[in-house]
Amino acid sequence: MPFHSIISWLQSRTRTPRQRDSQRLNLGYNASSRVKTEKLEWRLAEVFSRMWDLGFTAFGGPPVHFQILHKRFVEGTGFQGGSKWLDEQTYQELFALCQALPGPASTKLCFCIALIHAGIGPAVLAFFLWSLPGAIGMYGLSLGVQKMPDRLPPIVYALLSGLNASTVGIVALAAVQLAEMAIKDCVTRILVIFGACAGLCYNAIWFFPILIVIDGATTVTWYEWLHQKVGKFRAAYAARKRRARNEQRDVEDISATQSIPLHVTRPETVKRRLKAGNLNDRLLPDQGLAGPAYAKVRQSADHATRDAVTPISDTKTHKISVKVGISLIVGLLASFIVVMVIRGTVSNRKRSFNLFSNMYLAGTIIFGGGPVVIPLLRFYVVDPGWISPRDFLLGLAIIQTFFGPNFNFAVYLGALALASTGAPTIIGAFLGFIGIFYPGIILAIGVQFVWQVMRAKPWVLSSLRGINATAVGLVFTAVYRLWEIGYLTPQSSDGRSLANEPWW
Repeated sequence: MPFHSIISWLQSRTRTPRQRDSQRLNLGYNASSRVKTEKLEWRLAEVFSRMWDLGFTAFGGPPVHFQILHKRFVEGTGFQGGSKWLDEQTYQELFALCQALPGPASTKLCFCIALIHAGIGPAVLAFFLWSLPGAIGMYGLSLGVQKMPDRLPPIVYALLSGLNASTVGIVALAAVQLAEMAIKDCVTRILVIFGACAGLCYNAIWFFPILIVIDGATTVTWYEWLHQKVGKFRAAYAARKRRARNEQRDVEDISATQSIPLHVTRPETVKRRLKAGNLNDRLLPDQGLAGPAYAKVRQSADHATRDAVTPISDTKTHKISVKVGISLIVGLLASFIVVMVIRGTVSNRKRSFNLFSNMYLAGTIIFGGGPVVIPLLRFYVVDPGWISPRDFLLGLAIIQTFFGPNFNFAVYLGALALASTGAPTIIGAFLGFIGIFYPGIILAIGVQFVWQVMRAKPWVLSSLRGINATAVGLVFTAVYRLWEIGYLTPQSSDGRSLANEPWW
């Protein structure tokens, strides 16, 4: 029996009869997606039972992570699958929202799913279950890399190239599956292609936020204004064509009537009309269904209609208040300003502070995930001489095939950055972990109140369609960039394209 089934059974056994009756009468939400409102201990136990394995089994980076979270919490399938926590519409909105905010997208999505379902405490537990196993693994890898020789055996590079090649295939498959969910019509299809091509042509920190804003504005313009204009024009054009066809048909009928011989009798005309269809013949099926047979068909149709209704997720039980949301966002901005002022004005700074400020800056301004954060992190830790290019690329190859979020790469870099200073490497790993994850998680919590208010507005939903399509397009960009640096050799410290070796 799955662990979450045991937790659910224990919950049902500890409820009072009044609580069980109240649960049966709660018809506003489907039982599979109803928010858990039990005591904190039960909510923590349920989140643990559904998410304990994700930190060890979520391979492949954000594109694959999105698919895992969708199957488990929207479809209710897969390993540890059980009750559905979200409906499709809420999941798509959260996906677009997490892509529009800076920081690790899949981590924010996992956090927000637990936040909506069980509250802030279980969401924090979900975050640690999701990220901590990979962070510990990357810290262990950093300890091993410090003892490695300068030149590795060729078989190690071949192994890393094979891992990268398999990762590219998994990410490409996930990109196709995400595109199938994001593409709703021709407009979203065009935006997915446009986002992928734009990400291939240019790669800068400021480029991805502007691209997301442009595509969001495009879908708002199309769905809220231009689509209606085009629809009215098409309807008017179709009406004109229909009137023209009717007028032409009337002319043909008049000419045909004039050519009918006068000796045609009335009975033959009536027979011709009866052959075209009798009104009583058309009423016979309804008369046949009268009585018990008709009631049975009507009852089955009603049941089918009720079953076809998609359950709607309750997003208000554990919502974040306006005061808390504003306080978190203002506090994050204030801390960011303080860190950046110290970074730009104080000359004699310790490397530990420089490491934290660099990771904090990366976690605050990074949009688009891996395609942007990897070059930026390289600039922050390799160019100053804290980490060698070989160690950076070795960690990059491992993190692509490692479990957990790819932003755990900051733990690896933080530990190696302080290795030559004599300070404990665990401090560098901790600073890298907090600096890269903290801004995105705080923003994900802070904007919840904005999302709760704005999600009912049609133009917001239209903009999320464009953001969602662009985010899926950037996943295809990530596939290409991984392909271009996946082939590792002792002679190339920066990685080469997998296309250079037909085997991969």
